[in-house]
Amino acid sequence: MGSSYKTKSDILIKQFIQYIQVERGLSANTLESYSRDVRDFADFLQNSSLELVSEATYLNIAEYLAHLHKSGLSSSTIDRKTDSIRSFFRFLTSERQIPKDPTKLIESSRSWSKLPSVLSIEEINSLLEQPDISKPLGLRDRVILEIMYATGLRVSEIVELKLTDLNSELGYLRCSGKGNKERIVPVGSKALKVIKNYLDSGRALLKPKNDYLLINYKGEKLTRDGIRRIIQQLAKSANISKKVTPHTLRHCFATHLLERGADLRSLQEMLGHADISTTQIYTHVNSKMLKDVHQRFHPRG
Repeated sequence: MGSSYKTKSDILIKQFIQYIQVERGLSANTLESYSRDVRDFADFLQNSSLELVSEATYLNIAEYLAHLHKSGLSSSTIDRKTDSIRSFFRFLTSERQIPKDPTKLIESSRSWSKLPSVLSIEEINSLLEQPDISKPLGLRDRVILEIMYATGLRVSEIVELKLTDLNSELGYLRCSGKGNKERIVPVGSKALKVIKNYLDSGRALLKPKNDYLLINYKGEKLTRDGIRRIIQQLAKSANISKKVTPHTLRHCFATHLLERGADLRSLQEMLGHADISTTQIYTHVNSKMLKDVHQRFHPRG
């Protein structure tokens, strides 16, 4: 059993690490920490004669957490390991490797990874100007940036967009988010214009082999990792010192909308969050703006 167990579990863990690397743009050290935490959990399960890590139940996880507490580890270390396991099972659920998330009944830990940095409007504009739109791949790259900033789509959602998901006349995109929940997201006029240029003058020259909106130089479906590399290269060309990942653009979308008065409920719908508490994490960057408003308008500000 040991060899087969290792092979199957290792494949799932490797897929998980690749996923969070693209989705969240974490450092090499953080990725190694996630990998080590989940592998330690998998080893614990193997010693308990569980065939595969993805078959773990709530009770298995609770037993492991009790084991960690008995081992004398610090609360911060146990929090981190709990978050790693929770993220792993959320991934398995979103990828339909398992029917339901066994960590949902586990209390949320106190510590979470830092949110990505926010680009200024000037930095966003500089980034958008980097693709060479005289070339088909440049047009495609500009579309990637425009859609991600205009809609806040996750990178896992944008790679699944098909030509039929775009309604240019009404100005919206249809996408399937986590849990295969479909939602409609508005697209601005500037982004629509760039998409039209790409469809009219760029995509056909890439000799598409499918009906996905975004394709690579071979005409095949663009991958999440492909988009990550494109964005990082364009950010480097724009001389942006901050770390820029696909999730950075989603974060900028949310933050810039909130700064200009968007309400949380509308933002929740556009981001595809099941719980508004998830959306509220974006409000932390508005503390300075709220303080400025208070000072300007409150009688004793």
